[in-house]
Amino acid sequence: MMRFACSPAIALGLLCLVGIRVQSADSHPNVLLICVDDLRPELKCFGAEYIHSPNIDELARSSRLFGRHYVQAPTCGASRYAMLTGCYGGASNEAIADRAKTIAVGDSVPDSMPEWFRQHGYTTVSVGKVSHYPGGRMGPDWDDDAKLEMPDSWDRHLLPAGPWQHPRGSMHGLAHGEIRNDPGAMDVMQSVDGDDSIYPDGLIVDESLRQLDQLASDNEKPFFLAVGIIRPHLPFGAPAKYMLPYEDVELPTIPHPMKPSGTTTWHGSGEFMRYNRWGRDPNTDPEFADEVRRHYAACVTYADASVGRVLSKLRETGADANTVVVLWGDHGWHLGEHAIWGKHALFEESLRSPLLVRLPSMPDPGKTADAIIESVDIFPTLCDASGIPSPNNLDGSSLMSILDDPASAGDYAISYTKKARTLRDNQYRLTVHDNGAEELYDHSTDEAETLNLASQRADVVKEMRKRLDDRLPRKVRSRR
Repeated sequence: MMRFACSPAIALGLLCLVGIRVQSADSHPNVLLICVDDLRPELKCFGAEYIHSPNIDELARSSRLFGRHYVQAPTCGASRYAMLTGCYGGASNEAIADRAKTIAVGDSVPDSMPEWFRQHGYTTVSVGKVSHYPGGRMGPDWDDDAKLEMPDSWDRHLLPAGPWQHPRGSMHGLAHGEIRNDPGAMDVMQSVDGDDSIYPDGLIVDESLRQLDQLASDNEKPFFLAVGIIRPHLPFGAPAKYMLPYEDVELPTIPHPMKPSGTTTWHGSGEFMRYNRWGRDPNTDPEFADEVRRHYAACVTYADASVGRVLSKLRETGADANTVVVLWGDHGWHLGEHAIWGKHALFEESLRSPLLVRLPSMPDPGKTADAIIESVDIFPTLCDASGIPSPNNLDGSSLMSILDDPASAGDYAISYTKKARTLRDNQYRLTVHDNGAEELYDHSTDEAETLNLASQRADVVKEMRKRLDDRLPRKVRSRR
């Protein structure tokens, strides 16, 4: 790094000229957490050359990219529960709210990561979908101030609904205020001419930029800002300009597209299939399958543009010099693998998602870490990176050693649904169903998660099952 000598007064003047916030050496860094819904690790920086994701790719060049990050649950609410609490358990979409009901007032255990940061002097703000419900409220239209998902967590928790009327309308909204009432009457995909604000994420980002301006101007307290981007969640709607990169692109072949045999967590893609599909099924109609994949890709590029706007504003305020940035996908999404169009399964496609972490100063930025890590690791990592203690009840482990050295080893990853648990290590995935059925897949082979080896490798099943039972007993999911 180049260094030059100058007086403290001159240095301070130079910093002020370029608009950088001046903070003391012992100040805590800010945190910017960007959550993207239903985002597969199918970005250019993850090796998908056909995807147009310039802003996330740029972030990756200055971050640690975790190539094998796994979420705890293949559904929005339960996955966000684990990330925001650093704890396993809670397989339902209402997991965060259920946890809050079980923690007594004054308990030393925090309900959530933002509550912990708030207790340690941070201003905490959420915009968009961070916990399960956009805006963090429940009730019929998800806007009841008396029913908070995460009590005591946010100084401000915001969802600008605009023409979509309320957070429920925004969550599944299409262009120009169209709200999902009957899914069968709403198109599963759409592309409409207009700017970013014709879909809900445009308003979420606009508000995020306003919050960044306000937070960055406060020199007294660090901030924890969480921005929740809805796309590429169903229905797949994005401004038409984001479809342009995919009009003539050749899509890769869908790997292992057949429905698996035996006992698995396969399902009939009910979330996808209940939308208007014009009588077409992507499992039997290859042309329609490609249309769906192109619209999903357009939504990814729309989400990437949203990320770019937030990061550009962070740089503009000068706060980026002292901000930890995390980009996290709440789970993956099947695009025809195993004949699934959706999430909710304990296969690799549902459970692996993007994770990028950028520190204000870190060795070897842009290097990919191949260690297996989990979403529950994010909470203790951000505590370490921010110089605050971690709560003593977390299931996750800090990733600071991997941020310091991308070649550092990881561990293994636990995930679950209401009826099954799974463990992923460097070679295998073991899935254990509550009815006793077992699946064992070897990722060192071409068959990967299409050939169940459980009956042939009983020794591997026994060893992995012990680790799974030790880390996540069945009762944990029902208790938390």
